[in-house]
Amino acid sequence: MSLYAVVDPATGEVVQDYPTATDAQVDAAVAAAQNAYTTWSKTSTVAQRADLIRKVGKLHTERRDELAKIIQREMGKPLDQSLGEVDFSAAIYEYYADHAEKFLADEPIDLLEGEGSAFIRRSPVGVLLGIMPWNYPYYQVARFAGPNLTLGNTIVLKHAPQCPESAAALQQIFADAGYPEGAYVNVYATNEQIADAIGDPRVQGVSLTGSERAGAAVAEVAGRNLKKVVLELGGSDPFILLSSDDIDATVSAAVDGRFENTGQACNAAKRFIVDESVYDEFVEKFTAKVKSNADGLAPLSSVAAADRLEEQIAGVVKDGATLESAGERKGAYFPPGVLTGVNPDLASAKQELFGPVATVYKVSGEDAAVELANDTPFGLGSYVFTTDREQALRVADKIDAGMVFINAVGAEGAELPFGGVKRSGFGRELGRFGIDEFVNKKMIRVS
Repeated sequence: MSLYAVVDPATGEVVQDYPTATDAQVDAAVAAAQNAYTTWSKTSTVAQRADLIRKVGKLHTERRDELAKIIQREMGKPLDQSLGEVDFSAAIYEYYADHAEKFLADEPIDLLEGEGSAFIRRSPVGVLLGIMPWNYPYYQVARFAGPNLTLGNTIVLKHAPQCPESAAALQQIFADAGYPEGAYVNVYATNEQIADAIGDPRVQGVSLTGSERAGAAVAEVAGRNLKKVVLELGGSDPFILLSSDDIDATVSAAVDGRFENTGQACNAAKRFIVDESVYDEFVEKFTAKVKSNADGLAPLSSVAAADRLEEQIAGVVKDGATLESAGERKGAYFPPGVLTGVNPDLASAKQELFGPVATVYKVSGEDAAVELANDTPFGLGSYVFTTDREQALRVADKIDAGMVFINAVGAEGAELPFGGVKRSGFGRELGRFGIDEFVNKKMIRVS
């Protein structure tokens, strides 16, 4: 089997192999992107580029059924969630089409002395390299490509090896939308080829969504070559529950926050930190609801992913935790479960569990909840549930994370910036801030 292949996680069947790019093909992709930057980017207007990205969104909508079935085949995402991902991606492209001219308008600067004027003009920087993960094959690309193509940067895109079919479908969409050759180029490249591409002087920046290990490797190469990077890495997001006037609704939110995409989301709620006043009722109802969802759960992205999760869970249980599970693992299908009695001081508790298993902790009071929430190397998202608005905002201020959602899960939007701190990476995608990462904020002073 080649590096790039569609392997249906539900059956283990190799659906199709895709040839890995040669060194010459990767170089040609970078050359095409550079040529598109020096021609198309330099001569097109923001309005023209907005029209193109709007067409990309419309094509996602027109092809939503086909696109959804592709990623269901590639990484096991349930069909309804696959359709939702396509729709959200379309909304992101439309968002940047609607707001590009406002976001990229000249920004005046008030002079402290002297006559004349000064302003900031936002312009593209050139060829960007995108390195994407498998868990959201369309949405991750939309977060990166939407703002940057609208700005005028051109893109060389390396998708995850298990997502070659969706990568090809996206390449076709950008071509059918009317982008010139080289504006968006998909490459089935190896990690070694990508490392060389990062060092290529024609490449001006790199965006990666993936593991800590991958982020560190990319940042190291980029740093040596003085290239800017945006990194969206792992997360062990806390779900802090301090009080509730509807525990059943809170439990439903907790299940949704943990088990969307079969628990394979960087910003999923993973550590449930529950005040002792509601702990017993929450654990009882949460565990029952988690176990009741076992029959409808999709497979993990691969057997290898299930192997790793099984190994991690075994380590936590060996260290004294208790696992309540809905059944036995079968291939890539991993039974949903709840871990309690976890010692947060042990190394096994510091890992990100990428799958349908939740960890629940009991704490006494707000300060203890915040302390435990911050006791992690990660800092991506977080969730705070309480009936006290002042407490919610107070806790939100204390949490070391890039995002805080109060009394809500699944509340992400195209307009809301996404990103983290600590070992969850740096930089932001989506919203106004997403278009401001790979941009030349050129100061122009007129006397």
